[in-house]
Amino acid sequence: MGKYQLDAKGQVAVTKFHEKQTLAKFDKKQQLEKIRAEYLKKKQKQTDK
Repeated sequence: MGKYQLDAKGQVAVTKFHEKQTLAKFDKKQQLEKIRAEYLKKKQKQTDK
């Protein structure tokens, strides 16, 4: 065990914090993919003209 031990309430708070952090990272990746797809579509339309 580490130097600092959490009670049940503290463990729940830490778990919630980490869940929010992982979801935020996932959303960023999804957002980048969306932006990239839109950019590629726009680029394709320009080259078609």
